[in-house]
Amino acid sequence: MSEPRTPEPALNVQGDSSTGTRDEDAADGTQHSQRMLSFSDALLSIIATVMILPVTHTEISPEQFDKSIQKLLATRIAVYLMTFLIVTVAWAAHTRLFQVVGKIDDTLALLNLACMMTITFLPYTFSLMVAFPEVPLGIFLFCVCVIAIGAVQALIVVYAFSFPHLLNPQVGRAAPRGLCRQHILRIVLRGPALCFLAAGFSLLFYPVSYLLMATVIFLPYVNKAASWCRDRLLGPRESPGHSVEFFTFDLQEPLSKERVEAFSDGVYAIVATLLILDICEDNVPDSKDVEERFHGSLVAALSVYGPQFLAYFGSFATVGLLWFAHHSLFLHVRKATQSMGLLNTLSLAFVGGLPLAYQQTSAFAQQPRDELESVRVSCAIIFFASIFQFAMWTAALLHEAETLQPPARFGGREHAFMFAKLALYPCASLLAFACTCFLSRFSTAIFHVMQIAVPFAFLLLRLLVRLALALLRALQGLARPAQGVEETPQAPLLPAPC
Repeated sequence: MSEPRTPEPALNVQGDSSTGTRDEDAADGTQHSQRMLSFSDALLSIIATVMILPVTHTEISPEQFDKSIQKLLATRIAVYLMTFLIVTVAWAAHTRLFQVVGKIDDTLALLNLACMMTITFLPYTFSLMVAFPEVPLGIFLFCVCVIAIGAVQALIVVYAFSFPHLLNPQVGRAAPRGLCRQHILRIVLRGPALCFLAAGFSLLFYPVSYLLMATVIFLPYVNKAASWCRDRLLGPRESPGHSVEFFTFDLQEPLSKERVEAFSDGVYAIVATLLILDICEDNVPDSKDVEERFHGSLVAALSVYGPQFLAYFGSFATVGLLWFAHHSLFLHVRKATQSMGLLNTLSLAFVGGLPLAYQQTSAFAQQPRDELESVRVSCAIIFFASIFQFAMWTAALLHEAETLQPPARFGGREHAFMFAKLALYPCASLLAFACTCFLSRFSTAIFHVMQIAVPFAFLLLRLLVRLALALLRALQGLARPAQGVEETPQAPLLPAPC
């Protein structure tokens, strides 16, 4: 991977590895960690995404749907969001860990595989948590997995510091290497320590376990707030060296844009792939049924599954267009801030819930009396997945000089177009949700109209934005006094003509 286009306060983990350097690494049994990191990114994005499967595959009887579907789905979605975010915390810790470890050998590669193997067991423990939310075993096993992940990461740190040639050169040249190792271990083991407490409380009072696991997600922000309060009360502390200061969860030290894009692309790709699994599993007619019920006509048998196919194509278009909006946003991003990273993670968590939206919409034919609730659940998932993208764009605008390319800033040529592109799905899903409140009898038709209209709106969006800007300029010209026409605006809100 090439170097980032703009310098960031991060250790150089990619480097300009010349052919000679690679040959030297191969000779002494080491190699750069880039390919292993790509493998880990792909695996972690898959694990984070498949967490939704236990929620989508839970059988819900009609009687249960009538009585407590809102509470049931809300509980399961909340547990899914929490575990998804914990996996992303593990991904961020893994990324920062290998910003310190610059090279790997066979032992480090095997330790990383052990860490990945433990992570792949998380969906099973989450399935137990969903199926038995009040039984402590699922929570206990999930916490044990997180503790094991932290223990393996601590072993990676100890091993790498035992062989300084494996460290990033900036860390390897640090004089207080022992202090640096101690600092990194303390950071790595914070989350597992909380999960150790959560595992203990799961045997006594399980709600406290959920609270402690949620604390793992917001631990970076808790640490930042605690440091701010301590500095206010006791005065600022003397900052440690650059090598030690780097490996923190400080809000001003975000992950690189490239790693965020790689992880995000993995989540979108897996979600798009998961949608077809239910089609392949549930919508292939049995040969005996085709002969008996449809007199050997496969076309007639497949026509029964029309609503499921419609839901699939609509859901895939939603995932694809959300990825396209995400891709368009990061095309104009120069540097991702920590707040943008958090908002991106929240957006991906709801993107991972889109298979649940597909399950809800594909069930319209089987449970027509429950379609209103299904439409509202689907609209809510799409709304939150897209509104966090829009919030990420807003956060980038607050620091546009360092985060955005010039065309996407206020007054830039692409600013209005990006605003419209990122606002389209939040507005469409919110409008569909509101319409179901007044026209509940037509909730299914409203949802399908939204699914069909939004892709066409994307195709015509640039033309519509140009027409809207031309109209605004015309109205602005009519309202402007004749004597003020020659005045030059200092900060134009409307971009130049495309």
